[in-house]
Amino acid sequence: MKPLAPRDRQWHPPALAPAYKTSVTRSPRMPLMPLEQSASELTGPVFGQGDLGPHDHDLIRNYASSGDPIGERIIIHGRVQDEDGRPVPHTLVEIWQANAAGRYRHVNDSYLAPVDPNFGGCGRILTDATGAFRFHTIKPGAYPWPNGPNSWRPAHIHFSVFGTAFAQRLITQMYFQGDPLIDLCPIVQAVADPQARALLTAPLDLEATVPFDSIAYRFDITLRGRRATPFENRTEGT
Repeated sequence: MKPLAPRDRQWHPPALAPAYKTSVTRSPRMPLMPLEQSASELTGPVFGQGDLGPHDHDLIRNYASSGDPIGERIIIHGRVQDEDGRPVPHTLVEIWQANAAGRYRHVNDSYLAPVDPNFGGCGRILTDATGAFRFHTIKPGAYPWPNGPNSWRPAHIHFSVFGTAFAQRLITQMYFQGDPLIDLCPIVQAVADPQARALLTAPLDLEATVPFDSIAYRFDITLRGRRATPFENRTEGT
């Protein structure tokens, strides 16, 4: 059996990144204390196709009531894999995002951009036997945030990957190739290694594009090893 690659503790973003201002108040100041996990955390959940609706992976259809959502139609697809490129099948992948105007459907989002009545901004899917997933959605817009006097988040989609227990959940963000705001965002720049940051950017994938319908981007998620996708909630590695 091939030995597991050691964790690179500089690969994932640190809890404290001073340029990302809210991390100053949210990051721990004392050494972390391990807590014993409960039986429910260690034994569940077990997700199956019966837990998903037929349109959960299609954000263009899963909330629409009076028409299609506004914005650029896109496909986000990829694989969940381990450090050796082997697929991780039957894994729950969730996404959430802003709409095309950069507005989240959330009570605390006060950005003046409009809410799209036909776009919920959430989706989920189980990876197939090859570890593959595919979402149909709207490209999110950039939006301002109070990190500085003129701070803007690049267009991005949040990803959550569940393992076989509630304690096994990894969260990251996906960005889009060519977005000039990526290099200006302190959240992205909290990932110190430029090779690691590059893994968070989804390249254009014309092979998966549907002509006259939806342009495609590919985003593969690697769960551990030296080339693991940077995860914002696992600064110790995966």
